[in-house]
Parts: sequence; structure tokens; C-alpha cells
Amino acid sequence: MTPLLQAVRLTLPGRLGETSLSLDAGELVCLVGPNGSGKTSLLHAIAGVGSPGGVATIGGVEPRTLAPAQRQHLFSYLPASRDINWPLTAADLIALGLPDGGDSVAIDRVIADLELGAFRDRRVDQLSTGERSRVLIARALVARPKLLLLDEPAANLDPLWQLRLIDYLRDVSRRHGQAMLVALHDLELARYADRLIVMHRGRIAAEGAPGPLLEGPVIRDVFGIERVEGRWRPAL
Repeated sequence: MTPLLQAVRLTLPGRLGETSLSLDAGELVCLVGPNGSGKTSLLHAIAGVGSPGGVATIGGVEPRTLAPAQRQHLFSYLPASRDINWPLTAADLIALGLPDGGDSVAIDRVIADLELGAFRDRRVDQLSTGERSRVLIARALVARPKLLLLDEPAANLDPLWQLRLIDYLRDVSRRHGQAMLVALHDLELARYADRLIVMHRGRIAAEGAPGPLLEGPVIRDVFGIERVEGRWRPAL
């Protein structure tokens, strides 16, 4: 089976060196690594942000060759920043994730899924940071693109919504055959992934099933922490 995402020998000056990866349709892959390890740089390189070298294709198509409206059905990128101060309602902001902005059924669906109905008509600059985060996630999801690139989607969410979100992403990816590449800091949330990629110093240090990687030596080597009696602590 041909992977949905093929990222071959991606390079970004000062960050990544010939990093290659692939994702299958319906696969949720989490990126973990210390601050500055290259997680965001890798997402940028795949999304074509900046001037990366190498080639990333989604469904056999290189997204940088497409018009913006075509790219919205191919992939969606959620940046880590939640600093949105636009005078738009939550529903109007979500609609920006659609090529024509006019699919009310799709908007209603994602609002219901993420329980945003109580403030769909409120301006996003009047929402809490957590509420605004869920609206921006809805915007990324609304068009059901083939690939989602999500940078710290669980940031600013309370523990319940962190778990709800990762469950929801995993369910959506499988039901609709979407590939998801999700950067996370929380190693416990990363256990929900189908596959884990550990970044270190701008390169992929390890990848595989979450359980063995999280319990193995790579976490100690990369993060300087270890799991003792069911909790993380600095490695001695």
C-alpha cells in the first residue's frame, strides 16, 4: 500500500537534515521531543512553510504546486500559536477552514463534535484560551483533509478535553482515512498514537510503537528523564 504522506529527504537550514518519513491513511502519529528538537520545523517543512529542501507529497501530490483552495482539501496545518484577536464569531472562524466557507453541514458537524455550540456565535477574541484552541482545532478539521498537521493541539486544554481530543482525533483518522501528524509535549497523551516519532537535535532519533519507546532507553537519552514507580522523574 502506498503511504498517504511521503516526505523524502526534507531539509530546513539549521534544523533538519535529510529527514524522511511516511504516514498511512487512518494513522495517528505523534511527534515528541524536547524544546528545539525540530518538531515544529518538521511540520513546517511538510506544509511548505518557509523554504525547506526536499519533497513532501500527499496522495502523490506536492502541496506547494496547488492553489490555496485545493490545498485545504489536501492538508490542514494548526500552528502552536493561539493568538487570534480577529473580530469573528467562532462559527465564522471555523468556516475559514473550508475552500468556499459555505458548507453549513460540515460546520455544524464539527461544532457538535467539539461541543462548541454554546459559544458558536461569540467572538473568538472574547473566548478563553482553551475555548479558542478548540475553535482553531475545529477550523483545521472542518474540511476533512487527507492530512492534518497539528502542533500542540492539546495545549491550553484542561485534562478532560486533552483526553477527549486525542480520542476524537484517533477515531476521526480511522473512520475517514485521514493521516494525522501531531506534535505533543505530553508523553502520556502520546501513548494514544498508532506510532511515535522521537525528535532530537533536528532529526528522528527513534520511531515505533509508543509503549516500547516510552519504556525504553531513548526517552532517558533524549529527554533526560525516566519512569520510576509509574511516574516520570529526572534521570540520575
